[in-house]
Amino acid sequence: MTSVFNRMPATSLGRIALRTALFAACAALAACAEQKKPNADAGTLAAASYRHNGPPALTLYTVVNNRSGQGGHTALMVNASERVIFDPAGSFYADVVPEKDDVLYGIYPAVERAYRSAHARSTHHVMTQRIEVTPEQAQRAYNLIVSNGRVPGAYCARSTSAILTQIPGFEHLEQTFYPVNLAEQFAKLPGVTTELYYEEDSEDLQKGLAKGNAALNE
Repeated sequence: MTSVFNRMPATSLGRIALRTALFAACAALAACAEQKKPNADAGTLAAASYRHNGPPALTLYTVVNNRSGQGGHTALMVNASERVIFDPAGSFYADVVPEKDDVLYGIYPAVERAYRSAHARSTHHVMTQRIEVTPEQAQRAYNLIVSNGRVPGAYCARSTSAILTQIPGFEHLEQTFYPVNLAEQFAKLPGVTTELYYEEDSEDLQKGLAKGNAALNE
């Protein structure tokens, strides 16, 4: 019997392969789901603006399943003219943290801690990889993420890696749908420092988000 695949043109086989890869990525990235959050207005974003006094830097967040080692989410914090977190298709929310097109504004130290804490739970830990960059590199990253627009579900690593490849010095990184793959590539950059953050609270992400929101409101 002739296989149905043998009768298909190469373009059809390519589309099937792509759909299969995307399905696998979506299954692996269940926590990286498209959110429909309202965009904050310009006045709210300006009022929340925060510039950290540290050097220009990029910090890659990777949420990793403790059992399987698979990645659940990718995000990127940029310290440039202001400090923001690119949270593509992310779930994080806080009443005091305005958002526009998957970019979180006003990333004070307490907010950054709340972001990590919300994602770390009994089933997942958070890997942070930080690299200091030039002011020009940081601002390029900032400009790219604030103009990127909202990201569809399961595209967190793909969109982040696509942005990184447009920053001078990061062009050699390969675009990927997989958070751990991106983290492994990022780890090879000279000067990267890595930290692993664990918590043993509920595996329910929504409970972690609510807990962080309550803490910030205090």
